Amino acid sequence: MKNIKLSKNLNHTWFIDLDGTIVNHNGYLAGNDTLLRGVQSFFKKIPKKDIIIITTSRDKKNSKQIINFLKKNKIKFDQIIFNLPYGERILINDIKPKNRLLTAKSINLKRNSGLYNYKLI
Repeated sequence: MKNIKLSKNLNHTWFIDLDGTIVNHNGYLAGNDTLLRGVQSFFKKIPKKDIIIITTSRDKKNSKQIINFLKKNKIKFDQIIFNLPYGERILINDIKPKNRLLTAKSINLKRNSGLYNYKLI
């Protein structure tokens, strides 16, 4: 089990990729998105006050299908950013000066491995 340590006194913004992280990568090409293992239970553990932004290279013209799939599977999100280029996603944030708190985290998952092996602490 891999732990993701969250600050208890701060809100969080989650940027989570769709394909290969939440759903089976390229499953949509066959018209059959499937949730990966542990995704529903992981999302249930994200604090309700947190913001979840899903990122994807998928075309926005398919947004209704994606949104309906996520809602049907009870995957909470606040926003979806479509049409992103393929490749690396880079998060840059500042360090809190008072206690030197690192305010950016990154987790790289093996494609299609799911989130069953991660625990929020």
